[in-house]
Parts: sequence; structure tokens; C-alpha cells
Amino acid sequence: MSGTRTLAPFAALSASYFAHIGFFNPYLPLWLQDMGLGLMAISVLTSVQSATRLFAPYAWGWFSDRSGERVRLLRGGATIALVCSWGLWLPIDALGFVGLLVVLLLMFVHTSAMMPMSEAAMAHLVSQGGQFDARRYGRVRLWGSIGFLVTVLAAGAWFDRHGMASFPAWTSVTLLAVAASVWWMPDVREAPATTDTPAAQPVWRLLRQPAVAWLFAAMFWHVLAHIFIYVFFSLYLDSLGYSKTTIGWLWAVSVVLEIAWFFTQGRWLPLLSLTAWLVLAAAAMAGRMVLTAGWPLVLPLLVCAQMLHAITFATHHTVCIALISHHFPGRLRARGQALYTVIGYGIPGVLGGIGGGFLSTWWGLSSVFWASAASAGLAMACALRVWALARRPVSS
Repeated sequence: MSGTRTLAPFAALSASYFAHIGFFNPYLPLWLQDMGLGLMAISVLTSVQSATRLFAPYAWGWFSDRSGERVRLLRGGATIALVCSWGLWLPIDALGFVGLLVVLLLMFVHTSAMMPMSEAAMAHLVSQGGQFDARRYGRVRLWGSIGFLVTVLAAGAWFDRHGMASFPAWTSVTLLAVAASVWWMPDVREAPATTDTPAAQPVWRLLRQPAVAWLFAAMFWHVLAHIFIYVFFSLYLDSLGYSKTTIGWLWAVSVVLEIAWFFTQGRWLPLLSLTAWLVLAAAAMAGRMVLTAGWPLVLPLLVCAQMLHAITFATHHTVCIALISHHFPGRLRARGQALYTVIGYGIPGVLGGIGGGFLSTWWGLSSVFWASAASAGLAMACALRVWALARRPVSS
């Protein structure tokens, strides 16, 4: 089987999974608002996804490393998530806040580990001579961005015209596409880890290494800054009078640049070290949030802020995947990628969702994006430390 055919199922999973995310994450807050829920309730429910990332990715990653059954676990998770999504079709009066929370919890437990396990397997496939190949990785990952772009635009136009009532249908259809893509994957089983293999060894000793610890600190603050966008950006724009179609196009601007970066990153990444890109991404994130918080009604500036997504997300994501592949080699990959999800997305997601809810309730939605700019500043400080450690000469 050729390299392209081998990676095709991963491209399909990336496209379908991020097509699901492309409509679900931007429009979930608007759907909840449409059902009459307040900002705090919306903050709690949108934080459920991040809460599952505190435990589910690492648990799934540990089990996949030990069993070698990555594909079968992906298939089971996608199928169960699809079945759980049917609960969203129930009327809100019958479901209630707690019922809705349970449905979202069960869905996210089974989807939150899909990309870490897929990234772990794909990182091995796109490596050349033991080195992470950013060009090949970008050519696969860009399909996720394309999927996101299609649904964020289509859903925005659809919801503008028909309202938010069809949100559950969009959820089930996109999760059906995810399930179909994972069932397309070849059922390849890796040899299970034993107590004598590196995969059975604890990863916590790696986290105590200064370069790794500062890397995860930089990821934490950087993604926390992004979480405020994922949860509150659509609500923020809606409160300022932007239409859902315009909101979709502003999301799309960021994704178009993201696609362009993933397609061409093999040309640009060698210009700087990975750790230098980490610093640059954090600096760009701080600037992006200052523009978003300070001049949201100046549409050209808001578009410029969204264009920075190519650096603040796409570059940052590739750099993190590459650095984690370096620090967590071989059969430690799944748990390394799971830790990226837990520390990078799980904890910041919960703090960002609930903390942003408090901020927006007391000081308005713009305060959330000023907090995001401050978080990006902390990310840059940590990234500078990672960069300095990488430049330190190795003692003989």
C-alpha cells in the first residue's frame, strides 16, 4: 500500500471530525442560548467537552498503548458517540439541564480521545528516518481544516435562514461521517506493551524534565487563550450585532489561512527552530486578542485578527505535535498526545469556559478577550524559557 493510500483514512477522519467540530463548537453556545439558557449555564455546558479531556484522552491513550487496539477503540468510540447524540433530539423540557449535561458528557467521553490516538498513529506514519515530517503531516491535517471550513460556513448560512432547531440533526449527521471514516481504517493491531517495553514505563518522569515541563506550561497558557475564542467568540459577535452568516465567515477567514499554512508549512517551518515558532505563536496570540477585545466593531481589524490564526493555531499545533513526538518517542506517543489534550485543552478548557462565564457575567464579553491576551502573554514567557533551554549547549 502506498504512503498516500495509507494516510487516506487519517485524512478522512481529520476531515469528518473537524467538520463536526466546525459547526458544533462555534454554534453550540448559540443553540443553548436559543433554548433560553443563561451565560453561566452555557459556560458550564460548553465546558463539559474540556472536562472530559481531563481524564478520557489519557485513559484511552494508556489502554491503546497497552493493548495496541487503536483502530478498534476508535471505532467503538465513534459509534457510541453517534448513538449518544440522539439524546439531543429530545425536547429541552424533557431533557432538562442535567439531562443535557449527561448527553454531552457521554458524547465527549467517546470523542475526546479520537484525535490524540489518531495523531499518535499518524505521527509514526509521517516520520521519515525517525524525524517528524511537517510537510506530510500538514498535507493530511489540512483536510481537517477543510472540513471545518465547509461546515462553519454552511451551518452559519443554514442557521441564519432556518434557525437553530436543526442543531441536533447536524450533530448526528457529522458524527455519522466520523464513524464511517474510522470504520474505513484498516484494522491494524500493534503488538501490546509489556512491563519490559518503554510504553509500560511511567511518563511522569519525562514531565519533570525542565524542557518538557516548560513546554506543557506554554501549551497550557496558549490554549487557555484560545479557549475563550472557542466558547465566547460567537456569542461576542452576536452581542455586537453581527449576523450568523458573518460570524461563519469570520470563523472561515481563520480556517482558510490555517489550510494555507498546513499546505505550505514544510517551506516555512525550517526558517526558525520549533521553539522559536512557539514564542512567535504566543506573541501573535496576544496581538490577536488585543485587536479582538479593543476594536471588535472595526471589521478590517477583526479580519486581520482572525488571519493570525495561521500562526496562533496551525503553527502552534504542528510545533506541539512535533515537540511531543520528540519527547515521547515510540510507544509513548499516544500518552504524550493524550497529555497534550489533557494539559493543553482539558484543564484550560474547564477554566476558560467557567472562568469566562464569570468574567462575562460581571464585566461583559469583551473582558474575556482581555483575559485571553493576558494568558497569551504568560504563554510567551513560558515559550521563551523553552526556547532558552533548547539553545543551551548539551554538557558532555
